[in-house]
Amino acid sequence: MQRAVPDYISSSVPVPTSARVPWYSSTFPTYFGIFLWVGFYLKIAEPTIGYASLGLCLLALLVAGLLCFALYYWVPAMLGMQSGRPLYVVGSSTFGTSGGYFIPGLMMGFLQIGWVAVIGAVSADFIMKGLNLTSRTLYCVLVVVWVYSLGWVAIKGIHHVARVAKFLNWVPLFMVLIVFWANRDGIARYQPAHTQPLTGFLNVLSIVIGYFATAGAAGADFGMNNRNRKDILLGGSLGIVGGALIAGGLPLLSIAGYLGRGIGPTSYDYTAAIASVGTLAPVMFFLFAIASMVPTCFSSFIASNSFSTMLPKIPRMVSTFIALTISILLAATGVANNLVGFFSLVAASFGPICGAMAADYLLAGRRWSGPRIGINWAGYIAWLIGFLVGIPEHIPGLPPALLKADNPSSLYSFFVGFIIYLVLAKVGMRSPVVEAGSNTPQQLSV
Repeated sequence: MQRAVPDYISSSVPVPTSARVPWYSSTFPTYFGIFLWVGFYLKIAEPTIGYASLGLCLLALLVAGLLCFALYYWVPAMLGMQSGRPLYVVGSSTFGTSGGYFIPGLMMGFLQIGWVAVIGAVSADFIMKGLNLTSRTLYCVLVVVWVYSLGWVAIKGIHHVARVAKFLNWVPLFMVLIVFWANRDGIARYQPAHTQPLTGFLNVLSIVIGYFATAGAAGADFGMNNRNRKDILLGGSLGIVGGALIAGGLPLLSIAGYLGRGIGPTSYDYTAAIASVGTLAPVMFFLFAIASMVPTCFSSFIASNSFSTMLPKIPRMVSTFIALTISILLAATGVANNLVGFFSLVAASFGPICGAMAADYLLAGRRWSGPRIGINWAGYIAWLIGFLVGIPEHIPGLPPALLKADNPSSLYSFFVGFIIYLVLAKVGMRSPVVEAGSNTPQQLSV
């Protein structure tokens, strides 16, 4: 008796090879644009160049970019390219046809709620700074209008947003260059407040990996639109490694230059470096906020698509409105202001997902094996243990050594997910792949 797979898998249509596009018009600008969003480098300086030299932190950015490319992006992107199918379909081989509803399906949607909250909070704050106002009421109004209006745009016209993104994503790069140029003279005079180079180095890894983890898993969605392995390699390496190094490095140099100049209060926040530009600063705050419209729309769309796909009985507008309302509450109450903490949670959630997917990919001969029936417990157990490893600060009774701020638990969570999945697969804990002849999506030969 053949067993059918769920509709979210069987109804998926692979992207045909004729519709694929080159890396320079898809993967590269998308990933480079992700790193250019101001939320990535807004709070990056204090836990990094506050402890280590600029040279070491720049090296750490390069290492972090390479780790993001090799560990978090490569396998999902290759699976997407080979199969022509999105993350929630290719993930069914690692977590099962039933298990895929939650991981990575709904999990991606839940984390996008957090991303919308974070982006909304940063955007409203930048608008307030551009207006030179501090009203909490106005801030909350801005959050509400921002999230609901852009969420509606994401549902009704995401294709228009994609067109605008081709230009708007590059606006932050020009402003980052302006801030860097304005503060360049103080770079040579900067000295870290603390001398703990390993702490600074590891903090760079944790922040970059945490910021990138969900985007890495989404490499399947980008990869399914790429033509071949070369597109995956060039688009990912230049977009991810180059994006992390440039979009992370220039702001670090700018903040160091601002502090080295000694022209204002001591602050490692990137907003202080922006404000040091002078009369142009208010305009730049507005432009940074305007550029945040694109990631707000994309995160809203991903959340909406996740919930409507995995919970089809709930009307799309209803599930999206609920998700956006939660985002507004997180932003308005200040919960979304802890950027570094949020990045850590993202890495703990998606690190073991990427690790387990990488193990499954290798076991299948570096290809997509096809969906596995029910819940693939090897994937779920690997994810759970990896997730717990990634959040040591939330587990009571652990020794202090595991709770240090520079503990790269986000990186550990990937390797734990990878190793646990390999072990459980070897002892036979993977559920069977759907039999040939059922409605299994067939892998494309690309």
